[in-house]
Amino acid sequence: MAKQGQEPVQSLEGLTAAAQGAAKAGTAGKGLPPVHLWNPPFCGDLDMRIASDGTWYYMGTPIGRPALVRLFSTILKREDGKHFLVTPVEKVGIRVDDAPFLAVEMTKQQSETGCRLHFRTNVDDWVECDSEHRLRFEPSAEGGLTPYLHVRADLWAKVTRALYYDLVDIGEARVVDGREMFGVASAGAFFAMADAEQVRGET
Repeated sequence: MAKQGQEPVQSLEGLTAAAQGAAKAGTAGKGLPPVHLWNPPFCGDLDMRIASDGTWYYMGTPIGRPALVRLFSTILKREDGKHFLVTPVEKVGIRVDDAPFLAVEMTKQQSETGCRLHFRTNVDDWVECDSEHRLRFEPSAEGGLTPYLHVRADLWAKVTRALYYDLVDIGEARVVDGREMFGVASAGAFFAMADAEQVRGET
């Protein structure tokens, strides 16, 4: 399974040690590990799942330590639609029910260039919504739309329902490619939610 004298990741303790080692090896304790530079051998799937509400489970049991969830989130990587935890020497697959992160708080700032939105994720990352960290809106099973925020690489955060309503409150209509769309502006970018006429008909 694992290479270069490493023990296979078979327990939460082993995975924790591997994640801590990856953090130290990659960044000397500062910032996020450069998982995009690591391409280790695949070592199989791990019984770990991120539920749609952002809860991490290991072998069916919630991981109750926020610091541990935060640590694992720093070595998360997505390739070909599948999520992995990655260290310099091994890669293990995990299950993600929806998005790996949850956007749980939003702040709004006004500047000379207009509104700037910042979101805090459930692992305490702050992400400014802009052209590189965009919002997208998907139809929700409960009706309406579910927003997702691009966090980094191919990793997204699902925006909570409460924040979705906050986004609707600050939304505006703009013409996009000759069509009037309702959406949200941040950091000079505009993120369309739906056809403006359709939104008017629902309000």
